[in-house]
Amino acid sequence: MSCILNIETSTDVCSVAVSQDGECLLNREDHSGPNHAVRLGVFVDECLSYIDSRGMVLDAVAVSCGPGSYTGLRIGVSMAKGICYGRQAKLIAVPTLQLLTVPVMFYHDTDDDALLCPMIDARRMEVYAAVYDRGLNERRAVQADIVDADTYRPLLDGHKIYFFGNGACKCMPAINHDNACLIEGIEPLARHMIPLAEKRMAQQQFEDVAYFVPFYLKDFVAKTPRNMLTP
Repeated sequence: MSCILNIETSTDVCSVAVSQDGECLLNREDHSGPNHAVRLGVFVDECLSYIDSRGMVLDAVAVSCGPGSYTGLRIGVSMAKGICYGRQAKLIAVPTLQLLTVPVMFYHDTDDDALLCPMIDARRMEVYAAVYDRGLNERRAVQADIVDADTYRPLLDGHKIYFFGNGACKCMPAINHDNACLIEGIEPLARHMIPLAEKRMAQQQFEDVAYFVPFYLKDFVAKTPRNMLTP
C-alpha cells in the first residue's frame, strides 16, 4: 500500500491531495490567484494531519516539476523536499505538461489517433509545450515555442491535435488549422497527479532529494559542480 502526498504549484492554482493506492482521500485547492506562499503550508498541514490521524505512513511526496511559474515551482519543490527530509519519504517528480494531459485523457472524448498538446503560458506568444499521443508517448519533446501558423503544421497536417492549458487560448488564432481543437478549463491539479505518481512509485522512479531541481534550473545545475550546490 502506498500513501502519497501530491503537491501542485506550477501555475496560479495551488493544490494538494492525499492518495492511497491510487485513490484520492483528501483534496485541497485554491484558484484565487498566486497564493502559494500563503495557502500551500495550510493545505500541507491539513493533509499531514489527516495522514497522521488515521495511522497512515507517508511513503512519498509527488511534486509538479515544471515547466511553470518560477516562484510557484520553487515554493512547491522546497516544501516537497522539506517533507521528504522530515518524514524520510521518497520524492517523485511529475512533469507538468504530462499532468495536464490526465483530465483530457480521462474525462474528455477525443479521437483515438489524435495528439495532445498541453501548453503553459510563457507570456506574449510564447508557451512551453510538448506533443503526446494518448499513451503519453512523446511525439515532440518539451520546448519553448513562439507560436505562429507553422509551429505545429507538420503534425497538424497528419493528425487532429487537442490544445489545452493556460497558454492554449491565445495561440489558437495564430495556429489556425482545421485539425487544431481547443479544450478550455484544463489546469494542473494535485488530484490529477495521482495516476502518474502511482506509476512512478511502482517503477521506483524517485529523485535525489538533495540535488533535485525543477525544470527551469536544470541547465544551470548541469553546469555547476555539486559541491557548489546547497541541498
